[in-house]
Amino acid sequence: MSSATPADLAYLPATEALALFRARELSPVELLDAVLERARATEPVVNAVVETLHDEAYAAAREAEARYMGKGSGGIRPLEGLPVAAKEEQPIAGRLHQEGSLLLADNVADETHPVITRVAEAGGIVHMRVATPEFSSAAFTQSKLWGITRNPWNPDYSPGGSSGGSGAALAAGYAPLATGSDIGGSIRIPASFSGVVGFKPPFGRVPAMPPYNLDQFCHDGPMARTVADCALLENVIAGPWAGDVVSLRPKLVLPETYEGARGVEGMRIAFCARLGDFRVDPEVAANARATAEALRAAGAIVEEVELGWTQETIKRASLAHFAGIMGADAGEAIAAAPDLVTGYLRMFAEDAARVAAETSFLDGLKLEGEIYAELGALLERFDALVCPTTAVPALKAGDEYTETKLVVEGVELASYMDMAMTIPFNICSRVPVLAVPSGFASNGVPTGVQIVGKTYDDATVFTVGAAVEAVRPWGYADGRRPMV
Repeated sequence: MSSATPADLAYLPATEALALFRARELSPVELLDAVLERARATEPVVNAVVETLHDEAYAAAREAEARYMGKGSGGIRPLEGLPVAAKEEQPIAGRLHQEGSLLLADNVADETHPVITRVAEAGGIVHMRVATPEFSSAAFTQSKLWGITRNPWNPDYSPGGSSGGSGAALAAGYAPLATGSDIGGSIRIPASFSGVVGFKPPFGRVPAMPPYNLDQFCHDGPMARTVADCALLENVIAGPWAGDVVSLRPKLVLPETYEGARGVEGMRIAFCARLGDFRVDPEVAANARATAEALRAAGAIVEEVELGWTQETIKRASLAHFAGIMGADAGEAIAAAPDLVTGYLRMFAEDAARVAAETSFLDGLKLEGEIYAELGALLERFDALVCPTTAVPALKAGDEYTETKLVVEGVELASYMDMAMTIPFNICSRVPVLAVPSGFASNGVPTGVQIVGKTYDDATVFTVGAAVEAVRPWGYADGRRPMV
């Protein structure tokens, strides 16, 4: 029905695709054809897909087509006919659930994650499952099981992690929507490196499965190429669920449309370039500052601020927390089969154990309280905070960073994770954070900023994100495409 080329259709925003479906100018089957053709053409380079659900996807696309033609059973659902790339970490009953680990190579899930269930119930089509690092424990995406996932903008670099397969799939045109999860930046880091939008909801907004639903650092959330598309998916997956005691009631519904630049007129926005003593690459800092200046030009009252946070405090607080939960999981895996696991998983477990020996869980909670106290006081004066997402433009693909040291502003970082400016907002877990692109670095890889809101004020960060999108449109909006 559509005269657009498959390459054009592959980058069609979800909201536009839905409008074309309703107008009967595009078929869900045509869109599925286009995104799968794009994946076939680029997967030899990108390597983001770990499972393709062809038969099920085409059956769902034909059903969606019938619904739009008035021939199917039931009405038009919120995601009707849209392809959605699902992070493999989120299990589907009866399918392999490997989490990038040789230890789980034959593991079959017996439950389906509520996020996946809600996508399907809303008419979304999970047509592929995408890669993570082993046990989602790294800020890049590679594993002994699935190999190296590469950045579509520049394959020498990683799309980030742990939702790197989701970021790469969106950037490469495999889907307009993707699911992710974030325990230390795992949605926002790949959003930055891949040039897409990612939302870390506040704790409890999107339900998860035990036991990680009880970990306040952990958040499942949406990823997309536009702010409105990200809100569309968030509205589907958010809301209370009987299997998650911390899932919030009532369900929050985000606006479907945004005013663009006008939405921030008169809004007070804090801009922080360093989040305390983070070393930040000059290109990242320049793009973040340009974003803040663009918001000022749009009518926001932007003030540059400083925070007294130190990376040492953030590291101690986060690793003390990880040691008792995710670090313990990693330690058990390593003990079971030390030769099968990746070096980065071993390093993560060792770092968590080392800090735990020095900092009790209680001491970690005290540090978490100190970290939020400063942020909370700042957000009482402002509607939102804007800051870089990562301190570097990208990480090299294929490097586990167990030995390689990052150098930023001439200083060698103690750990590659010292570039993750996302972790403070997992510590401050009730704040919503929307990650949006801020520009490009000289290596061709995108950079990004985080928009941090007051606790549970999700709508404001989407309003600011839509304004950034309007005043500094990123690659997809102006026709720019990744090199692959």
